[in-house]
Amino acid sequence: MLFESTRGGVSDVNFDEVLLSAMAKDGGLYVPQNLPTLSCEELQALKGKNYKELASELLPHLLGDHIPKHVIQEIVENAYGSFHHNAIAPLKQLDNNLWLMELFHGPTIAFKDFALQFLGHLLDYTLHREDKKAIIIGATSGDTGSAAIEALKDSENIRLYMLHPKGRVSDVQRKQMTTVQADNITNLAINGSFDDCQAMVKALINDKELNESGYVTAVNSINWARIAAQVVYYFYAGLNLGTPETKINFVVPTGNFGNVYAGHIARSMGLPINKLIIGSNRNDILTRFFETGKMEARNVKLSLTPSMDIQISSNFERLLFELFDRDGEQVKRLMNDFKRNGLYEVSEEILTKAKSLFDAYRVSDERTVEVIQEIFDQTGEILDPHTAIGVEAVITNKKTSSTPTIVLGTAHPSKFPETVKKAIGCPPVLPIYLDHIVAGEEKAIEMENDIEILHKFITEDQGYRQLRTNKTTPI
Repeated sequence: MLFESTRGGVSDVNFDEVLLSAMAKDGGLYVPQNLPTLSCEELQALKGKNYKELASELLPHLLGDHIPKHVIQEIVENAYGSFHHNAIAPLKQLDNNLWLMELFHGPTIAFKDFALQFLGHLLDYTLHREDKKAIIIGATSGDTGSAAIEALKDSENIRLYMLHPKGRVSDVQRKQMTTVQADNITNLAINGSFDDCQAMVKALINDKELNESGYVTAVNSINWARIAAQVVYYFYAGLNLGTPETKINFVVPTGNFGNVYAGHIARSMGLPINKLIIGSNRNDILTRFFETGKMEARNVKLSLTPSMDIQISSNFERLLFELFDRDGEQVKRLMNDFKRNGLYEVSEEILTKAKSLFDAYRVSDERTVEVIQEIFDQTGEILDPHTAIGVEAVITNKKTSSTPTIVLGTAHPSKFPETVKKAIGCPPVLPIYLDHIVAGEEKAIEMENDIEILHKFITEDQGYRQLRTNKTTPI
C-alpha cells in the first residue's frame, strides 16, 4: 500500500514514512492511494472474532505489508492488553434500535486509547527496528494528551512535548497528563485555544532544525495510523449487530473530524453504514458546513464538552480530497483560502455529495445536561457530556428510528464530574485504577501562544539536546 498527500505534491510514499512524518512535506495529510474493499463473504468470515482478532485481521488492510502481519498481531495484543473490559469495546442497548458502544475502558478512560495505545507500540517498534529517534509534538483538547502520555511514557526512542490549552480541559483530563512523572514527557500549558496548540504542532512537524535530530512527528489524528486503529471498532460494532445483512447508523460526537472520518473509511471498505451522524457543541463549524457549504472559523467558545471546543477540523481535508475526486490542487486552494481568511466555500454539487454521506447537528450546553439526566432516569446509565451530544443527535434525527443506531461513548463520565453532578445530583465515581491522579503532584510548564517561544524552548530543552547528541541519520 502506498500513500499520497491531500494537496497533490507528494505520492508513492510507504507506510513507515507516513507513520514517522505524519504530515506530507506539501502541508497535506496522507491518505492511501487505493483503499481495499471487503466483500460480503470476507465480512461474513470476520463475524464472531473478538476485538483483538478483528484488529489483527483488519489493520494490515489499512497499513499495507510494510509491517509483517505477525508484528501487527503482537502490537495489537500489547495495545489492548491493558484495557479493563474483556470485550474491549462493549455494546450496551439503551432503547429500541439504539446502542451505546463504550470506548472508555482503556487506561485513560477515553476513546483515544484505542488509537494511541496501538500507535505508541507501533512507533516504538518502527524506531527500534531502524535504530532511530523521534520527537513527538502533540496538541490535545483533553483526551489525546493523557492517552499519548500513557502510551509513550518511558520510551527510550521518543521525546514527547504535549500542548494543552490552559484552563480549557477538565481537572481530571489535566491531572491525567500532569501527574505522570516520566523523563521523556513534557507537558506545556498554552495560553490559547486547542486550535492555537494544533497550529503550532503543524508548523513544527516540518521544521528543518528539529528534523536534523531525527524524526518530528505527531500523535494527533492527522497521523494516518490513528485513523486506521479507530476503523476497527466500527467493524466490531457492525459485525456484532448483524452486518453485512443489516445496514446501521453511527453517531459520533466530534470536533476534529478524525473519529467520524474513521467511520467513513470503514464504510468505504465495505461496512454497510447507512448514515454517519455528527454531533457538535456550540463550536459548530462542522454542522454549519453541512448546512451552508461554508467552512468558517469563529472564536472558540468554552462549553461543557471541552474536547469539542474546536474551530479547525483538520481531518476534514481528507474528506475534501475525496469530494473533489482526489484533485490535490483544489484542496490546496481551499486550505490556502482558509489559512488566509478563515473561510472557504464549496459548490452546491460538492455540498450535496457531502450531505449524502453525513448528517450533522448542534447541541447546546443546556440540552446536553438535560440528556444526561433523561438517560439516567430512563436507563440508569450515566453519560459523559460528549456522549450525551451523540444521543441528542439521535433524538433529533428521526430518520434513525427504524435502523440500528450506535452512539460512540467517547469518555467515562468521571472525566467530567461537575457537569454530571449538575445533571443527576451526584458526581460519577472515578475508576479505582485512576485513584493515583487525585493526589498526584502536577508538573506542567505554562507558555504563551507563540511559535517562536515554543521553538526556542524545545531546541534548548535538555531532553531535545540529548536526543541530538545521540542522533542517527534519518531513513
